[in-house]
Amino acid sequence: MKRSAGPCLVLDPVRESLVSSAGAVLLRRTLRLSGAQRALSAALAPWRGRRATHDPGKIVCDVATTVALGGDCLADLALVRAQPELFGPVASDPTVSRLVSTLAADIDATLPAIRAARAQARAAVWTRRRPLAGKPGTRDGGQVIVDIDATLVTAHSDKQHATGTHKHGFGFAPMCAFVDHGEHGTGETLLAQLRPGNASPFNARDHIEAVDLALAQLPAAEQGQVLIRTDSGGCSKALLAHLTELRLEYSVGFSAHETVKAAIETIPAQAWRAAIDSDGNPREGAQVAELTAWMPAPMRASRPGPQDWPADMRVIARRERPHPGAQLRLTDRDGWRITCFATNTRGPGWTLADLEVRHRQRARAEDRIRGQKDTGMRNLPFHGYAHNQIWLEIAALAADLLAWTQTLAFDESEPARRWEPKRLRLRILTVAGHIIHTGRRHRLRLPRDWPWNYLIDTAHAALHAT
Repeated sequence: MKRSAGPCLVLDPVRESLVSSAGAVLLRRTLRLSGAQRALSAALAPWRGRRATHDPGKIVCDVATTVALGGDCLADLALVRAQPELFGPVASDPTVSRLVSTLAADIDATLPAIRAARAQARAAVWTRRRPLAGKPGTRDGGQVIVDIDATLVTAHSDKQHATGTHKHGFGFAPMCAFVDHGEHGTGETLLAQLRPGNASPFNARDHIEAVDLALAQLPAAEQGQVLIRTDSGGCSKALLAHLTELRLEYSVGFSAHETVKAAIETIPAQAWRAAIDSDGNPREGAQVAELTAWMPAPMRASRPGPQDWPADMRVIARRERPHPGAQLRLTDRDGWRITCFATNTRGPGWTLADLEVRHRQRARAEDRIRGQKDTGMRNLPFHGYAHNQIWLEIAALAADLLAWTQTLAFDESEPARRWEPKRLRLRILTVAGHIIHTGRRHRLRLPRDWPWNYLIDTAHAALHAT
């Protein structure tokens, strides 16, 4: 006897008062707690038409909510427009398009205004609940770690300033900066700066600008306790001199060039120490050593200038047996895969192995980039370069909105606080609901058997208790 795969459903033409993104009530509550809409309304007031019906701050927040729910173009705003009971009145597509064009036409003024509003909202969220596990200023998770990295975004048409990339693609090369929330959460997008596709990942000026813009996004009390982490693309004398002048710590990838090879050939065997993994356990087949004392004299100038490496810079190497099938590089030696990084962190409590693990955790930036690409950055929907920069700023706000919701709604022990946007949408945000009108109250009822109802209840209660 053949069993049916499921009930045979026939579409009923009768419609009910349902919402398809009931979990977005959490995003709306986070917007209210952060004050993002109020801040954007005040910041964008000069660009509001005299007869405009819709507030620019509300429009930007509606688009950000759409992107947070998975939208990747302005037409997806129909998702929130169709649910006024949940999102209120939403502007039409032509109105939103005109606002983006207005903001893009004055990009040098509107972009700093939007970023200042985002920074104000971030400070409000951090005041309510600091996203980092440790105490401010401490090295047990309380230090603010900012990861800076460039990525590539493919353009499928000839958009303004879309060019060939260094990986033989076509599109753009945004420079991004993220706060690393560590093992207890996701991360916030401090910066998504659009660049042409042929922009170099090693451009020192772009990295310096990214540092300054990222610091401006942090609450004022947090800006003096920052560690800047980058890959070898950020390892330039100009950037390290800038970080030294700002009195910030850094941990940057260091190219294994000839000076490093000379130091490794000179260093005694007993200088190598066992490496550890992120749990503090010995990492089999991996060792670390400090090369600073064995670097050539020009690398260790006593009075460094703008064209010299900082005097307090330490160069640390890690060697590990390559995985089976991996090809060795020219800089590898005696069958060891050699990687290096530079840092100025000193003091008790930091072993070479601890510093190496901290730098290796920079790989979490790749997770942040993947999440940001899932939240509006994968598709730049406009032809104009300035228009796409406005879009990237809205996408960064959308990513922050998701991260702020997780920070305010869940504690460190709840795995949902670490979910990436794709999973958060699937399990919490896209659940359907039924709106019930009883007297003067409006109730949102969720499906009885939705597996993650308890998380939505927990988040709702936490956000309304904050």
